[in-house]
Parts: sequence; C-alpha cells; structure tokens
Amino acid sequence: MTLRVEKVVTSGTFELDGGSWDVDNNIWLVGDDDEVVIVDAAHSAQPIVDRVGGRRVKAIVLTHGHNDHITVAPELSDLLDAPILLNPADDMLWRMTHPGVEYQPLEDGQRISVAGTDIQAIATPGHSPGSTVLYMPEARELFSGDTLFSGGPGATGRSYSDFPTIIDSIKEKLFVLPPETIVHTGHGDGTTIGDESPHLEEWIARGN
Repeated sequence: MTLRVEKVVTSGTFELDGGSWDVDNNIWLVGDDDEVVIVDAAHSAQPIVDRVGGRRVKAIVLTHGHNDHITVAPELSDLLDAPILLNPADDMLWRMTHPGVEYQPLEDGQRISVAGTDIQAIATPGHSPGSTVLYMPEARELFSGDTLFSGGPGATGRSYSDFPTIIDSIKEKLFVLPPETIVHTGHGDGTTIGDESPHLEEWIARGN
C-alpha cells in the first residue's frame, strides 16, 4: 500500500486567557488504504470520521493541548476505538477542555508505526510547554502543529508560551532536518524547512 497524507480542514474557535478567535484548523491523516494515524482533532468529528472511511485508526496524536487542536479528541477516540496521545507537559491545557478525560503520554523520541513507515515525535516547546512535531524521516515530511508556519514561528504572546524557547526549538530541532522536508502546518498553507530556515534571524529581530 502507498503511504499518503490527507488533509481535513475544520472551523471553530481558539480560546485562551479569556479571549476567543475564529480559526480554521488542519487535521492530517497519515496512512494507506488499511490504517491511519490522525494528527490533531479540531472542532468537528464527522468530517474526520468521513475521511477515515472505515480504516483502522492506530492513534489520535495531538501536537499540543490548545483547545482548537483537541476539541473532539475524546469523541474521535470513542467513535474510532483509538488511543489519544499528548505530551503530558500540556496536561494543564488539556484539562481546561477535557477535565477527567485520560490520554496516553506522547514522549520525545517516541515512534508510531503506520503503513510501513515510522512517525517520530520531537518535543518542540515554546508555543506551549508540550508542543510536539511529528516527523517522517523516510518521506521527509513534518507535521509542525503550531510550532512552525510559513513565515515564522507560532504565537507566543499567551499563557504557557515563550518566544526564546520556540526559537531554540525551531533552530535546534527543525532547522537541522533536510531542507527539502515538507512542513504540514496546523493552520494555513504548508512550506518547507529550506524555505523557512534562512529567515531565522529576521524572526529573532522581529521578536514575539
């Protein structure tokens, strides 16, 4: 079976620190005709379930704990009989949205096998303490959550975020990857490592 990456876009709100923002989120399905891993669980379950199309879901992997990325994780877990994985450093964010719901810890360096390839979890704190990107070395594709976007790092102006930390994560964990690595982002259009890495100093000068 051929490995493929599929995108589902759902719409809703991101809420933190008393604010609410309308957002469109990218949910990613990685797999083949038989099995998939779901990356993030935003806003609405049905479009994600429809795209799964009856395939076996090995895991629902969350890039971080902000509500717009985890909205329907428990619902998907029940519907699809799949475990939820989240870096426990984001536990406080998770419990803001899903108090009393358990998940499995997503560890730095953990590997998740699907469709004949491995997805590697790489902890990239900054946007949130537990922010984690997912890297497929063989395919040279990266799911960056809200850590890296086309044009810069994810926002760090809210609770539990830190600009120097996200810059260090991007510099030390992401910009060491092959420049042709495709970056699938949590919102908006994708990019590549090679397109973004020359701009690091500009981002630092620009600041948070």
